[in-house]
Amino acid sequence: MRCLLCERRSLSHVCRACRRERLQPSFFTRKIAGKLPVHSFYAYDDIEPLLLTKHTDLGYYFYRILANESFRPFARTFETEAPVAAVGIDDHVKHGYSHTAILARAMKVPGVTPRYGKLRDASGVHYSGKDFQYRLTHPREFRPKPFPEEKVILVDDILTTGLTLTQAAEALKDAGKEVLFCLTLADADR
Repeated sequence: MRCLLCERRSLSHVCRACRRERLQPSFFTRKIAGKLPVHSFYAYDDIEPLLLTKHTDLGYYFYRILANESFRPFARTFETEAPVAAVGIDDHVKHGYSHTAILARAMKVPGVTPRYGKLRDASGVHYSGKDFQYRLTHPREFRPKPFPEEKVILVDDILTTGLTLTQAAEALKDAGKEVLFCLTLADADR
């Protein structure tokens, strides 16, 4: 097999050299809704071609690699006394997988349990490629399904305006959950 980034021979879809040179995460935090921290690992422009594969079969491989390079090492450093759920936003299966479910799964460590299908949008609105005004006038309708943990880590792939994460956090708060922070692969403001 060949590396999908540099085309050198590789046993993985992305070779070790490309992971080391192109996919090393750098931790960045910004706050949304005035107080909710969102931790991101990459600048959007640095991994944009990989993120755009989420609507293809190749996206499965790229999202797993990105999750293993960023979310998994972060999860290993996360310590908690109370049980915490890692909940992917709108984790519908498309093209045979859910990109946010892949990210949530990378958070599985003692004390953190990935929960699937627990936060879906009922509005049918798609924000991909839409501007801020569209996002404001077309809010998401998140309806959380029950799960046992009271504390939550929200997981998504891209932070743009923060509206999706804010609306998801509000829906979880209304359901009696406490969102500790959010994790995204990329921040469009970086």
